[in-house]
Amino acid sequence: MSYKHHLSFTYLSQEDLLNAGCLDMQMVMDIAEKGMFEFERHHVIFPEKIVQIFNQATQERINCLPATLLDEKVCGVKWVSVFPLNPSQHDQQNLSAIFILSEIETGFPICVMEGTLASNMRVAAMGGIAAKHLARPDSAVIGFIGAGEQAKMHLIAMKAVCPGLKQCRVAAYLVAHEEQFIAELSPLYPEMEFVSTNTNAQQAMEDADILVTATSAQAPLLKAAWMKPGAFYSHVGGWEDEFEVALQADKIVCDDWETVTHRTQTLSRMYKEGLINASHIHADLHELVSGKKPGRESESERIYFNAVGLAYIDVAIATAMFNRARENQQGTQLDLQQSMVFEHPDLKSKLKR
Repeated sequence: MSYKHHLSFTYLSQEDLLNAGCLDMQMVMDIAEKGMFEFERHHVIFPEKIVQIFNQATQERINCLPATLLDEKVCGVKWVSVFPLNPSQHDQQNLSAIFILSEIETGFPICVMEGTLASNMRVAAMGGIAAKHLARPDSAVIGFIGAGEQAKMHLIAMKAVCPGLKQCRVAAYLVAHEEQFIAELSPLYPEMEFVSTNTNAQQAMEDADILVTATSAQAPLLKAAWMKPGAFYSHVGGWEDEFEVALQADKIVCDDWETVTHRTQTLSRMYKEGLINASHIHADLHELVSGKKPGRESESERIYFNAVGLAYIDVAIATAMFNRARENQQGTQLDLQQSMVFEHPDLKSKLKR
């Protein structure tokens, strides 16, 4: 039986997205850059995200990040949880996310999708785009503090924009995590040398051309003395580096400085303590992408990049993944409703008295 007011949406699991070919870092970086152009043209609606922190010490939280892409006529929201203690306490990932996408002609939902893949790829894509403009083209060594999903995605993005990377060093809280990182990533890049540092962060970072911190720690793990002239640093997590790392930088670039001032990252803490302000920020990333401001201008510049996450980029990536999944006939069509409530012919039997 057909119903006049039947509504349905597409459900996409992570496996649906992978089967559709969405683990495509170049696509995600292209979409992120396009989103930044649309942001500059004021073609996105970008409200402040809603943050609910349940533990200030560990930053266990659930965030709600909405945005609308006016050109694509899509409004979306990412519902993302970050529970840093999950790996140690529950042997589970520390981040999980889900997206809801709606079209804005009638306002109906069109997709509910697993969001951890898109979220982790967005983090890495922003780091990769920044590296394209800010890392030395001859970068050969990349060092990681952290060996989780976002660190792994970051290597994929960095290798895409810096194909000359030859060595990857990794330091994690446990040697087992370093070994897992290498076991999972080395088959993807057999031409690279992978080095486990036995949890020695200095060994991972010292003399590296590209430095990445991707941890759930709230401590100054990266020391300024480990960042050589000419290095590019991509800061992924919260507070994970000494203030001096930023203070010695020749350039500081953010995904969005105004957003950074309301967060809890290293730069956010420094801003709240009066150590830096807008005059210390060279650019927001979209200004490099559009050419309004220069990227790296010398081989010796130390450059600091901090991304806190922009909802319109998340929604743009999720929309692109949804479109690719549809093209590849992935996903499950689910009913939201078959008809409006009072159109059900057997409604009397469902009314509880």
